[in-house]
Amino acid sequence: MAFDSKSFLDGMVGVGDMILLDSLSEDSLLQNLKERFQHDEIYTYIGNVVISVNPYKQLSIYTPEKVEEYRNCNLYQLKPHIFAVADDAYQSLRDRDRDQCILITGESGAGKTEASKFVMSYVAAVCGKGAEVNQVKEQLLQSNPVLEAFGNAKTIRNDNSSRFGKYMDIEFDFKGDPVGDLLEKSRVVKHVKAERNFHIFYQLLSGGGADLLGQLKLAPDCAKYVYLNKNASSLTGMNDAENFRTVKDAMKIIGFSDSEVISILQIVAVVLKLGNIEIKGQFQANGMASCYIPDAKDIREICSLIGLDTATLENAFSVRTVEAKQEKVVTTLNVAQATYAKDALAKNMYDRLFSWLVQRINESIKVSEFQGKKVMGVLDIYGFEVLEDNSFEQFIINYCNEKLQQIFIHMTLKEEQEEYAREGIQWTRVDFFDNEIICNLIEDGTNGILAVLDEECLRPGNVSDDTFLSKLGQKFRNHKHFKSKMTQNEKKITDKTLLHNAFQIEHYAGQVTYITDGFLDKNNDLLYRDLSQAMWKAKHGLLKSLFPEGDPKCSSLKRPPTVGFQFKGSVSTLMKNLYAKNPNYIRCLKPNGTKKSSLFEDTLVMTQVRYLGLLENVRVRRAGYAYRQEYKSFLERYKMLSRQTWPKCTGDPRDGVKKMLTDPQVNISANEIAYGRTKLFIRTPSTLFALEELRRKKMDELATLIQKIFRGWKLRSTFCLCGRHKKHYQKMRFSALLLQAYIRGWKARVLLRRMKLHKRQSEASSTICAYWRGYKVRKEYSKYFRSGAQRKLANFIYLRILQKYFLGLKNNLPSMSPTDKSWEPPKYKFLIGINQELMKLFQVWKCKRYRQTLTPQRKAVLQDKLNASELFKGKKKSYPASISKPFLGDSAGIQKNPKMQKLSSLVQGRIDVAANVQRISKTDGKGTAMIFLLTKTQVALADSKGQVKTIVKTDEIASVAVSKFSDGLFLIQLTQVLISGDDL
Repeated sequence: MAFDSKSFLDGMVGVGDMILLDSLSEDSLLQNLKERFQHDEIYTYIGNVVISVNPYKQLSIYTPEKVEEYRNCNLYQLKPHIFAVADDAYQSLRDRDRDQCILITGESGAGKTEASKFVMSYVAAVCGKGAEVNQVKEQLLQSNPVLEAFGNAKTIRNDNSSRFGKYMDIEFDFKGDPVGDLLEKSRVVKHVKAERNFHIFYQLLSGGGADLLGQLKLAPDCAKYVYLNKNASSLTGMNDAENFRTVKDAMKIIGFSDSEVISILQIVAVVLKLGNIEIKGQFQANGMASCYIPDAKDIREICSLIGLDTATLENAFSVRTVEAKQEKVVTTLNVAQATYAKDALAKNMYDRLFSWLVQRINESIKVSEFQGKKVMGVLDIYGFEVLEDNSFEQFIINYCNEKLQQIFIHMTLKEEQEEYAREGIQWTRVDFFDNEIICNLIEDGTNGILAVLDEECLRPGNVSDDTFLSKLGQKFRNHKHFKSKMTQNEKKITDKTLLHNAFQIEHYAGQVTYITDGFLDKNNDLLYRDLSQAMWKAKHGLLKSLFPEGDPKCSSLKRPPTVGFQFKGSVSTLMKNLYAKNPNYIRCLKPNGTKKSSLFEDTLVMTQVRYLGLLENVRVRRAGYAYRQEYKSFLERYKMLSRQTWPKCTGDPRDGVKKMLTDPQVNISANEIAYGRTKLFIRTPSTLFALEELRRKKMDELATLIQKIFRGWKLRSTFCLCGRHKKHYQKMRFSALLLQAYIRGWKARVLLRRMKLHKRQSEASSTICAYWRGYKVRKEYSKYFRSGAQRKLANFIYLRILQKYFLGLKNNLPSMSPTDKSWEPPKYKFLIGINQELMKLFQVWKCKRYRQTLTPQRKAVLQDKLNASELFKGKKKSYPASISKPFLGDSAGIQKNPKMQKLSSLVQGRIDVAANVQRISKTDGKGTAMIFLLTKTQVALADSKGQVKTIVKTDEIASVAVSKFSDGLFLIQLTQVLISGDDL
């Protein structure tokens, strides 16, 4: 009887789908990822989005057996895995005829490249077979090492960082179209400390061999090349020589001819040698600055590799020709301009070679007969970047990520809305941050940052990075997502973190500061026409094809498009492509910055969670119903919860689910569930976990039932057997018991003998050891006993006296009362000093403990008593009798007497003292009953009817005096005589 169905909920570590988090916050999301990572569960779902945490170690979860396990499997049937997302995309492509796209994003070092390899290897393993198709699949997989060699480099964060965005359309049955856009071409001529240039340069010099390097006129030493020698060439864990052989083999499998491979490597060698050309300055007779090349060796070697006259290339590095209509103006280049031209040629040559490689791979990966138009796109693209110094490259990277975040939220909402509409469930509006305002800030055709940058690059006159920044400040002074020093100064806001040459953008992932130095140059990326024409004149076929604008017949006076304009167009094309497909997402996270396995840095991962907008994604996904599942699968998993559906439920699965959930034993609230056309929707994760707990308990009950029935059947079978052969059974039982008894007795006797022997041996060994240790100690100490006996005895006696003294103190400590100052005196004079110190310490400690037990009210009472002590102690005979009595401010009881309460309004401030007194007349000495009132600012006397007779301000009182006897007399002396009613 098969009643169990697999689910990702089985044996789940943490929560497999973060939509099911009971309490949703950044902390709970991070804690769930950390808990799963520590158990090597590197994949976690957010709906159909998979979160991948780089383990930095090999895991046995990508075997062919795993491929078969996830093949044709429901997304939530097994543990979260990248194969599950790839299979879900492939099934949707195959069965529903819907083009698919898998978007892989994350920061450098998060494992995007490896994730794309796993996706392509899985799709290649499960799709159709055939000799030609298998060949294309192999070519598709072999394109990775080629593209990585020419497009990847070591960065501070990642040893194999993709410095280009790669989008690959895989058409079935079966064609792959990789599209690569080399982003960081500036790395060819310049890279920061601790980073490397692109891998192919190091691979060629390490694995090219003497013959090939001699043919390319190269030396196997990276330190000899300016573009490479800033850092160590070797890379831990990466064998450049072996990787070069892998790249050459991959090129052969893809279909590159030997001549094509040599042509590619010749261009790579030319790029290396361009960096070694030294340019020096000089002045012409007319005073104009110019330049020259003192050592033409590298120029000659470059020209021999590409088949070009040496003078042509030298001239292209020293002059520039500007054409305007029918006129040509030739100007000399100074050292800075010539160096810029040389580096621009190297960057453009490598960039165009990379684009040609991608196009060439596309031509190879195809089949002769294409029968369908189903397409699966795989996008491996750089993640949101925030470095210490962010420049033009980070700006356009983050612009692309803003667009990806926009499509991610919109497509997620669209997919949710479509599913709710298909199932007939009412859609709940979701509030979320729409980053369209940030995208428009960057890409708007007339008022965006890219448009302003292009305008500055193209307009004549004195333009610089400073004028560009100034123009941004004027145009976006009121934009809430833009800041610069100018906008902050206008708003009179002081921000010392914002530099004068920088601007800030409030991205969806947080604030990023961009340094504008080099923005115009990197956006222009000009290649002088003389260099393009020189490359066209080369006899090197491949190089000539890379510079078609150098053909005089095709020359154009139009300025080439800027980098920003081209990148914006590429992003626009990519967005249109993605909107036309059903999206699937893989979000890659880097657990630590040191590439260590099992190390999870909370702060680093939290930053990436914010950059990827994962919390926003979970909120969108669980806005309506957090969990949904098809009726058949749901019924198969939970049908044992109700007698109406167990053990077998016939009829429509939808009706069976309704019967089960409305059963009083299940007791699920109707507000927690919604019935779609094909799926059941559950609103909160706690409801799903409640069902799981009921299922677990029921499974335990069913297991117990099965065991009980099996044991009963077994006993009944044995009993029936015994009934037919009772005498034979009794003989066999008696014989078995007898044998068991004899064997147990024999084993017990053997064990007893061993135990007795072991005990005797142990006792003998202990006795011998004790005697031997005693003998050795006596022998050793007999040498020193007489010479040091007196000192040792004295020390022993002294320590024993101290021990007895401290033990006596411990057992005879006085009480904890602060007033108890008793202390036992020492028996020996040398202990008097330490005894006094210990007594003082104990008394201070007791007082401290007593003060810690006092309440604030008690402290206030004691403070009043302290003040009274300072005034009256030793001066007033009646003072000792008053110590135990608490101070009463309202001894006259005016607050309890309604007739007297009006006195509070007749004096200024709160009444601190109200007492019944006798006012003594100065004339006859007779006393009159009065009420004495005291506030912070006034002293007043009132009669028993509540009428104020005298009011005196406290600053008019000269002094107050009392006698030293036990009477209650006190005298108030004023600075002047006041007459108010009777005399005072």
